[in-house]
Amino acid sequence: MPDNSSRPLLAVGLRCLGTALVATMFMLAKLLGQRGVAVTESIFWLLFITVPALIAWLGSRGQLQRLATTRIKGYLVRTAVGLASTAFGFVAAKLLHLAEFTTLTFTAPLFAVVIAAVILREHVGPWRWGAVICGFLGVLVIARPDGAPISLVGAACGLLSGLTTGVVSFQIRDLATTEQPINAVFWYAALGSLAMAVFLPFVSHRHDAGTWALLLLLGLVGLCGQLLLVAALRFGPVSSVIIMDTTQLLWAALYGRFIWNELPSPTLWLGAPMVILAAVVIAWREHRLSRLAAGAARAGFPAAPPAPGGG
Repeated sequence: MPDNSSRPLLAVGLRCLGTALVATMFMLAKLLGQRGVAVTESIFWLLFITVPALIAWLGSRGQLQRLATTRIKGYLVRTAVGLASTAFGFVAAKLLHLAEFTTLTFTAPLFAVVIAAVILREHVGPWRWGAVICGFLGVLVIARPDGAPISLVGAACGLLSGLTTGVVSFQIRDLATTEQPINAVFWYAALGSLAMAVFLPFVSHRHDAGTWALLLLLGLVGLCGQLLLVAALRFGPVSSVIIMDTTQLLWAALYGRFIWNELPSPTLWLGAPMVILAAVVIAWREHRLSRLAAGAARAGFPAAPPAPGGG
């Protein structure tokens, strides 16, 4: 019988659509920041709208029990790091051209490799180290050493967003050993909106109808984007699906051009391919290593460490 869970074209389509919504989310965050909405308030509405939406959807299907979890401590840590990542991202999106910020988000897998090697003591060979070096050289090119640098605060926040996203990837991988994807979406939204609500009395103020509409749209777009990104992984392998994330740069460039009349600098077009290529090489290499490990496990052999030069 055919495997109905393997539908690569559907997976790629869902991932492309989800990536477009992620780009739209940051575009909306940039608009809201320019309207004077605090980052903490934007994050609150981004997350809060997810909670009743998921409860209503699961309740209508009689599946509220799916939200039960025994790993609240894990979600608390994931929420803290995730909130930091989102906050850094929103600040960077406000201070940088969207295309510049989006390129910096592709440093997340680079940071993940560094974390795996330095903190988790995993073996990392020349393939992935070479990709990390190439990626960070691309970041230096984007930073324009020609005397016209981008916002240093914005660039720092963009890189910190990539770093914290890399940390989140390890947390989600750990939670996924016992939790369903919908749990990760729900509990991050519930705990994160609760944490951001503490700041609302100090940062919120009267908004006009247009700003409220943008806040509502931010929450809906963020929810749909998350669900589509997760759904894509149900129908296709990570190695092929995650490459579609690079299409976010196209959407960011289009939004920047037609909303803010932002023209990406020549250094962006030189540095961005270096960063994107590095991310793709890392995804390909990790997929290859995981397949080798799975093959060894099926054959009944213990997983051997990668051969020198093989990582």
